[in-house]
Amino acid sequence: MNSVIVLPIDFQMAEMGESSFTVYPVILKDDSELILVDCGYPNFMAKIEGAMNKLNMSLAQLTKIIITHHDHDHMGALSEIKERYPSVEILCSKEEAPYITGKSKSLRLLQAEAIQDSLPEGEKEGGKAFQDFIASIKSVDNITEINCGDTFSWCGGVDVVDTKGHMPGHISLYVRNEKTLIAGDALVVENGKLCMAMPQFLLNAQDAQDSVKRLMRYDIEKIICYHGGIYDTDVRKSLFEVIDGFSNKR
Repeated sequence: MNSVIVLPIDFQMAEMGESSFTVYPVILKDDSELILVDCGYPNFMAKIEGAMNKLNMSLAQLTKIIITHHDHDHMGALSEIKERYPSVEILCSKEEAPYITGKSKSLRLLQAEAIQDSLPEGEKEGGKAFQDFIASIKSVDNITEINCGDTFSWCGGVDVVDTKGHMPGHISLYVRNEKTLIAGDALVVENGKLCMAMPQFLLNAQDAQDSVKRLMRYDIEKIICYHGGIYDTDVRKSLFEVIDGFSNKR
């Protein structure tokens, strides 16, 4: 049986204050594969395991982990899971591979370092703490590179979609039978509305806008955003509204 399963993870982190947050990794499940898409912050393995156990699944059953991009909240627990379950195959785009394997310095860290001196005095300490946090993310070896435009047989057919912008190698996944887009950070849901991710985290705004326009090629009825969860209200119209907003911001 083919399934796309959203795995809400509720958490609090000292680095982010006392507020509660939720992220939404996704499980792709069929008769031969159990695939986790993105894996949260460092030390999230137990949280993911607990969420999977509630659905009668476990990390020990994982065959693959797909990382949409190398931000700390998407690959933070990757090394922890890989160390415990070394047979799990790790997949990412070839553009993201150098950052996930640690061969190249995190682009998010480079961004944070570049703006450090311009921060107000009251924010400099927090900026440095954020840099230290990103720098602490552990890399992994032995990954499988995939390409935008690739199609895999999982769950009846999954397309790898080029959604660069947030990161240069950011990918999303389109599950054909479910007409579902696993968006990563290409889009978010805020206050019930489909939106672009926070602009301060876009490494290339034009690429990000072009990526949303490319999504119009797909027959999407549901979008799963890593931040915000499921969006399934007149998706095509909502995508048009996001695109219309680009010209209004010029």
